[in-house]
Amino acid sequence: MKFNTIDWLALVLVIIGGLNWGLVGAFKFNLVDTIFGADSALARIVYVVVGLAALYMVFVATKIAGAKVTEA
Repeated sequence: MKFNTIDWLALVLVIIGGLNWGLVGAFKFNLVDTIFGADSALARIVYVVVGLAALYMVFVATKIAGAKVTEA
């Protein structure tokens, strides 16, 4: 399966979200809040977009899994 631009964008957003959660867990440092302001509207938008990207990646993962099953 070949990734298109939206697939790559979603993957990058999910990685950024994962790294942010890693920073929160390890160091109690929230990079999104630091950049956009804690509880700001822009930070909330970033969280929503990253969450939507994660949902989209679930869809992509099922496409990949389905492609692997049909190839076997």
